Amino acid sequence: MSDRGPGFYLSILVGGLIFGFGLGYSHMARPEVVLDFLQFDDLGLLFVMGGAAVVTGATFAVATRLTDRRAPLTGAAYVRRVKEFDRNVVVGGTIFGVGWGLSGICPGAAYASLGVGNWPILWALGGMFLGAYLQGWWRSWRSDAATPTTTAD
Repeated sequence: MSDRGPGFYLSILVGGLIFGFGLGYSHMARPEVVLDFLQFDDLGLLFVMGGAAVVTGATFAVATRLTDRRAPLTGAAYVRRVKEFDRNVVVGGTIFGVGWGLSGICPGAAYASLGVGNWPILWALGGMFLGAYLQGWWRSWRSDAATPTTTAD
């Protein structure tokens, strides 16, 4: 793995700025626009996501060929990580979808939403952090419960 110098963090900052600006410019950082999409009243989000998918796919296809199958930022081997389609994916995706539908915003757009002055979105962000914390606690508790305890003789 390469050294994570200032260029690494600068590229992440620039990428985040571009991402946030794009969400704000496309109005996807506004919960009412996202809710209109989820209710099939405004399908503009499809074009935003489709455009992002095309740019990302092309970037990964070109960048990995230019860097000998190495990740552009870290230099680590670029391999496809396959995630099994199991119960956890279905349950987690369902919970995520319900939260997205109730709050009207996905996590990335929630941060960008702050930039367009949507201060009530802090409640949704707080809920996201609390939910992630609770899930981590629950997973840790389950793994501790599944591990048999041994006593020293």
